[in-house]
Amino acid sequence: MASHRRPKQPSRARVTVLTTAAAAAVVMSSQAANAAPSEKPSKDEVKAKVDKLYEQAEQATEKYNGAKEKQEKLQKEISTLQDNVAKGQQELNDLRDGLGSMASAQYRSGGIDPSVQLFLSADPDDYLDKASTLDQLSAQQVEGLKKIQEKQRELAQQRSEAAEKLKDLSSTRAELGKKKKEVQGKLASAQKLLNSLTAAEKAQLADEQSRATRASERDALSVNVPPGSGRAAAAFAAAQSKLGTPYVYGATGPSSFDCSGLTSWAYAQAGVGIPRTSEAQTGAGTKIYSVDQLKVGDLVFFFNDLHHVGLYAGNGQIIHAPRTGTVVRYESMNTIGGPFMFGVRV
Repeated sequence: MASHRRPKQPSRARVTVLTTAAAAAVVMSSQAANAAPSEKPSKDEVKAKVDKLYEQAEQATEKYNGAKEKQEKLQKEISTLQDNVAKGQQELNDLRDGLGSMASAQYRSGGIDPSVQLFLSADPDDYLDKASTLDQLSAQQVEGLKKIQEKQRELAQQRSEAAEKLKDLSSTRAELGKKKKEVQGKLASAQKLLNSLTAAEKAQLADEQSRATRASERDALSVNVPPGSGRAAAAFAAAQSKLGTPYVYGATGPSSFDCSGLTSWAYAQAGVGIPRTSEAQTGAGTKIYSVDQLKVGDLVFFFNDLHHVGLYAGNGQIIHAPRTGTVVRYESMNTIGGPFMFGVRV
């Protein structure tokens, strides 16, 4: 007969353990649910993170600007070299045609010498190295061969330079693409954080920025600090004319700017050419390390790596293109986010 035993019941201790574990899981789940809202960063925390991302984006932007400037310079140099090579090749062909015509005339008169015959089918570099050959050539033929030899060497050098610059251009383009992706990545991360804010929080941030800009503008216009020179005054006036123009990374005006794009454009309007990037602009004039000695129109640089630049506006204020999402505006030097390093009087 089959056995009909009752199934074994779990022990009291096992039931107690399972019940306790289940209760703990419920408590932990409840705590996690209650904690979730508090894990959302506050408006100020989001702003701090966004400001840091914008700073990193601007650092990458200045590197991008440098690579772009180098690319444009290399393209011009390569174009010039290629034009010179084409022109030089035509000159070489003309020299060869001239010597060939001379040889043909000698042949028709029965006087062509073996050396010229050999030249017409050989490399003159190798041919001219043979001293015995020179004795068999006329002075005119020797001069023609020497010109051909010089032109060949010149063309070889230019072709070599062009090849090196093309390699450099390729690596520069790769660096340009890398920096562009880095900038776009930082900006996308910043936008994602901003999107996490409520409409009310976004409005509060916008209002804070607007009030800070108005206060900086009042401070800048409250004193009349004389400009350092007529050129500095003209550059400052040009920057003032662009107040409210949007910031766009890599832009040099006139409808949008990044920080060094604004300063280089402003000085260009004053008839003064300064370098494109903030780091390079530090060498555009005399350095001034005291804020008290700055004059309106002086370039002012911030952060240890000098990735931000503006124009001094007096009373501790600057005109600059701050970052993505802002416009050209006045701002206190104390709110830039990085230390003032020095000014430059162009």
